[in-house]
Amino acid sequence: MRQSLQLRLGQQLTMTPQLQQAIRLLQLSSLDLQTEIQSLLDSNLMLERADELQEVTVQPETQAAQTAADASAETEMNTATTDNLPDELPVDSAWEDIYESYDGATSYSRGEDEDWDPYERYSGASESLRDYLYWQMRLTPFNERELAIATAIIDAISESGYLSLPLEELCQGVQNEFPVTLAEAEAVLKLIQHFDPQGVAARSPAECLLLQLELLPEDTPWLADARWLVEHHLDMLADRDFNGLMRRLKVTREALQGIISLIQSLNPHPGTRLSSDAPQYVTPDVLVYRQRQAWRVELNPENTPKLRINARYAALARRSAQSSDADCLKNHLQEARWFLKSLQNRNETLLKVATCIVERQRDFLEHGDEYMKPLILRDIAETLGMHESTISRVTTQKYMHTPRGIYELKYFFSSHVGTSDGGECSSTAIRAMIRKLIQAEDPGKPLSDDKIAKLLGTEGIQVARRTVAKYREAMTIPSSSDRKRLV
Repeated sequence: MRQSLQLRLGQQLTMTPQLQQAIRLLQLSSLDLQTEIQSLLDSNLMLERADELQEVTVQPETQAAQTAADASAETEMNTATTDNLPDELPVDSAWEDIYESYDGATSYSRGEDEDWDPYERYSGASESLRDYLYWQMRLTPFNERELAIATAIIDAISESGYLSLPLEELCQGVQNEFPVTLAEAEAVLKLIQHFDPQGVAARSPAECLLLQLELLPEDTPWLADARWLVEHHLDMLADRDFNGLMRRLKVTREALQGIISLIQSLNPHPGTRLSSDAPQYVTPDVLVYRQRQAWRVELNPENTPKLRINARYAALARRSAQSSDADCLKNHLQEARWFLKSLQNRNETLLKVATCIVERQRDFLEHGDEYMKPLILRDIAETLGMHESTISRVTTQKYMHTPRGIYELKYFFSSHVGTSDGGECSSTAIRAMIRKLIQAEDPGKPLSDDKIAKLLGTEGIQVARRTVAKYREAMTIPSSSDRKRLV
């Protein structure tokens, strides 16, 4: 093989660093954007927030003269104030007007003019179920052996509050420390089952409900029948066999309804009351409101921080000669300009896409989900002259605040189903129609998926039964047999 040199000419499409940065900013959520901005503020000395005050350069002699003048004026003011100060000063407010008083009968309050959310006071991560049970275990007079058994039982309790391991297996795990019998473990389990929340450490749903029924007063209506139903016929209640329950319990329909209402007041998952997960709040990127019979769209100012280039450092970069420090300042200045331009392009693109969506879904904003129009990414891309990938990046993890609630921009895009008159109907509107039909159905005879499909057909919407089932399951609506209940 002979080696040789060849010269070729060709064209290649590459992405510049500026374009890469613009695309990356475009797909960031508001939270990720805030993190990106803060990271750049920490690393780039040219960037600063617009609300920060610019540093003012003061000459040394002027600064010294100003300091001496301020000290002299402060001394004169203090002297005059001390000479004219009376023994008692009149006040125009009381102690209660300035400082808040708190007692057991009144609740904690704040002034209306303060930016304070009462729910933020409790928005932190709460105590977990296991920690709460440990606290109650330490308050219980257990001996050393019982304490080891109780610790093993609490460790085996799931997040929903049920005992996840058999008691025999827990006894085998404690055998390395103490010889434990099954009867001792049963006794400790009974004590833990009386801890708060009610029904914790149960081994089955029936036992969980029975533990809660035992704590109710004896004069509670239908208490004895509810215990009998839970203990012997809970599977029939799960199957909604109301006629069979009335025959087994020998009660009327009204009495059975009272028994079921009592059981439904219990909590089958007691551990979910204590959750260690902190609530997650969504801050909208776009605000939509109606003003003078027109819909207005604007960016949320909380998510669009105002940045600027520091004028002092920019002047130093322009005046600096050729040196390593000058090159560093110029690089920071160029990086800051690119970032500000990319951020401006992101905000402009987001505003254009949101405005176009509002124009297409005006009927939804005015009348509700049933008037949602079919919309795909290509429709917005063709209207704005952009690529579909750009629209996809803009609408991902971006939220819009409307008078009907907060929605992700992806919510306004949905597939469509043909109608009998040749038109189109969005899947969101069909879901809303299905939900409306189910809400208006007879509780004793709920609508089946086939019946719902036929009712939608009378409205001109041709959908199959399996499509109705898919939409119903997406909305977490039970089947007709599970929705059946007593009137």
